[in-house]
Amino acid sequence: MSEAIESAVATLDLAPEARAQLGRYIDLLLAENENVNLTGSRDAESVLEHVRDSLTLAPFARGPLVDVGSGGGFPAIPLAIVMGTVVTLIEATAKKARFLEAVVRELGLNAVVIPERAEVAAHDPNLRERFASATARAIGSAPAVLELTMPFLAVGGLALLQRGALPYAERTAAQDAAAALGGGLLEELEVLHGRLLIIAKRRPTPERFPRRPGLPERRPLGVAPRLLPNGAVKAK
Repeated sequence: MSEAIESAVATLDLAPEARAQLGRYIDLLLAENENVNLTGSRDAESVLEHVRDSLTLAPFARGPLVDVGSGGGFPAIPLAIVMGTVVTLIEATAKKARFLEAVVRELGLNAVVIPERAEVAAHDPNLRERFASATARAIGSAPAVLELTMPFLAVGGLALLQRGALPYAERTAAQDAAAALGGGLLEELEVLHGRLLIIAKRRPTPERFPRRPGLPERRPLGVAPRLLPNGAVKAK
């Protein structure tokens, strides 16, 4: 571990073992980031901000946890390190999935990586409605993220959505999408770098969700469509 990384993680109010594992994770992330675009952050201090942001979910996350679109591992890897919970990481990009697998092995985490699109993985009976909480970062609008996370949750589970700004129209669409997917908005909180939406799973998600790959983002639930000049329908 470099001196810069060691100094960065020393500021975290965590057990020494957790700080050491987070330091090793940051080390691995920055090294692999030279070859694969895992994060826009290029130094220990900026990566540490992602760690801090991830750990704001710790009071609400429960295991087993599924993380959709895991990318470089935020928030799932920091949560797995600090909470010791069982984590499943869904990541369709092969290079990113291989990095996550290497991190899981190196740190001895109780985690598994699924190199699959969420739209496909969520229809696997071994994964569908199996999790107590679900997370996702930077993979689309709030309604799209809900469609990709809610099918993984067991009834009573929580979808934890970290958002930056949350315009009124997107919040309203998210509430409508949650209702269609079997859930409802439980709480909205201010967190370190934005807002956290907590959506509770209240009944099973209809089998048709999530829709085929790409459709949740192109035509998000709860968003009124508009008619294009050629007569096609596109979400606003």
